Amino acid sequence: MSILVTGSTGTIGSQIINQLQGKGVEIKALTRSPAKAQFPAGVTAVQGDLADVDSLRAAMEGVSTLFLLAPNVPDELTQAMLAVSVAAEAGVRGIVYLSVFKGEAYADVPHFAGKHTVERMIAALDLPATILRPAYFIQNDIRMKDALLTAGIYGMPLGARGVSMVDVRDIAEAAASELLRRERNATPLPNETYILAGPDALTGADLAAIWSEALGRSIRYGGDDLAALEQRLKGMLPAWHALDLRLMVGRYQSDGAVASAEDLLRLTALLGHAPRSYRDFARDAAAQWKQG
Repeated sequence: MSILVTGSTGTIGSQIINQLQGKGVEIKALTRSPAKAQFPAGVTAVQGDLADVDSLRAAMEGVSTLFLLAPNVPDELTQAMLAVSVAAEAGVRGIVYLSVFKGEAYADVPHFAGKHTVERMIAALDLPATILRPAYFIQNDIRMKDALLTAGIYGMPLGARGVSMVDVRDIAEAAASELLRRERNATPLPNETYILAGPDALTGADLAAIWSEALGRSIRYGGDDLAALEQRLKGMLPAWHALDLRLMVGRYQSDGAVASAEDLLRLTALLGHAPRSYRDFARDAAAQWKQG
């Protein structure tokens, strides 16, 4: 039996594979191009695509535990639901699904609502699963580098309600821990849900202050203009994706996305350490930018 990791060449998937390596489990990595993929020794590259059901069925053969990360594409919901169906058909005894924090609340944000629908499907089929609900990724803000260094602006308009950003390394550690727990158990385990978040509820102004400290220069918050955000994103992303992200950030402004003390205690127990902070990320990034 084995663990199958989808999204295996992405930021989260590749870190999960590294976390699993050397832990005495068979690891399979789903990829569209096995010949081009570069995985650590002992990891088997398996050809497949969540949008290709036949390839997915072949990839699921002999799989006992699945890490499911659906890409942010127009048919994300369809791909994820079909993957869950194929996993159930194949007799997979444990799923770790990467959902999103506030998916049940942000009904107007497409990729949030879609992930919550997948959660509902998993529950309706009574499939043994761990649902991981990460907040906004800290490492997304690497994209702020040019604005921070050249214009002195923190430009993501997150507003004043607060967002408990999560480090992607904590996401990978949490996912690997749950994959191993489910894989090593001979029978399906009860369902679990974890909020993956950072220790601080950060506003746009807070983030500007953190970067001011890390960079040793004055950084100002760029404000809450959502229309400007959408236009900026359309220079890098398809229009549908830019609007999806604008809607997400709009809900951050109106509602916030703040983890509870209980959420953080449960995550700390799962990780075996406190979740990483944005301030530490900013200091590390500033030091790296200064060096090179």
